Amino acid sequence: MDDRTFDRPVLVKDGQFIHEVGSLEDAFDFLDEWPRERRGPIFETAFRACQRAYDGQIPLSVARDAVAGFARSVKILQEPLAPLPWMSGTKSGRGGIAA
Repeated sequence: MDDRTFDRPVLVKDGQFIHEVGSLEDAFDFLDEWPRERRGPIFETAFRACQRAYDGQIPLSVARDAVAGFARSVKILQEPLAPLPWMSGTKSGRGGIAA
């Protein structure tokens, strides 16, 4: 795994689409595209956290959490959907899943 890849992505809503922010590079792209007039202290905190993680001053997980916190603050954070039962069920002896 790339040393700048998040352990799990941050999912953000963009209208009807959901985008995956899975690395520092993705985070910088996401933050750079954010409209200047909608930036504020939480945005700045997330951006600084990404810069510090890039420089190796803080763990990557802190930057990931800061990006997720920013997305939550502007109400675009998409929580991961729960897996559907047939995707994660225990297999029965005949190739099906347990009921």
